[in-house]
Amino acid sequence: MQRRTLSMLFLLAALSAPAFAQQSATQVTPAQPSRVAQSQVDQADNERLAQDWGLSGDEWGRYRELMEGPLGIHSPNLDPLTALGIEARSDEERRRYAELQVQVEARRVEKLLAYQRAYDEAWQRLHPDAQRVNLPDALPGDGVLTGSGRTAVFVRDGCVPCAQIVQRLQTAGAEFDVYMVGSRQDDARIRAWARQSRIDPARVRSGSITLNHDGGRWLALGLSGELPAVVRQVDGQWQRQP
Repeated sequence: MQRRTLSMLFLLAALSAPAFAQQSATQVTPAQPSRVAQSQVDQADNERLAQDWGLSGDEWGRYRELMEGPLGIHSPNLDPLTALGIEARSDEERRRYAELQVQVEARRVEKLLAYQRAYDEAWQRLHPDAQRVNLPDALPGDGVLTGSGRTAVFVRDGCVPCAQIVQRLQTAGAEFDVYMVGSRQDDARIRAWARQSRIDPARVRSGSITLNHDGGRWLALGLSGELPAVVRQVDGQWQRQP
């Protein structure tokens, strides 16, 4: 009787094994659709990013390929339009990407200036009596920066020549306005840069030197060359100074 019972147990175990294996295989299969779904999500993201830059899917794919090669190694932070423009295969392509980039930059400046105006209004409303970094009026609606007759110095954080040029002007006793490009509207960031650059706080308090957020002004001037840039308005035209 015991032998028969053991035989029945072995038989039941053998019969149930295929069913268990089939159940396990059934449970594993959903992994395949999940990979397909992820691929579809990635494709949708790529299409959205391409549209944001005014590019086709093929152009976005070419940009991704370029950034995986030598261009991406030497310049890993290039935006799509710059990368495609540098590696343009014809004059027509180069003009297309240049025009697209001008349009993108114009929209970016418009947003920066809108935020600058909102920032100024919020500060005046919330802290009307608090001392802060000088924030001049935003650019006029025509996008033309009007001069005050003083020298304007455009700088950026982490730029050794920027600190040196400011020191030279300060030592010469010049009155000038400093505009930090890429300040992210952060007053503390400009103050820290001013301390590191050894700008005299008394000159800032007196107004002979002012510290300002760029707010898109450098881009609006349309001048070429790297920062720092010392500029003045001469006969209605902004010009770089030696």
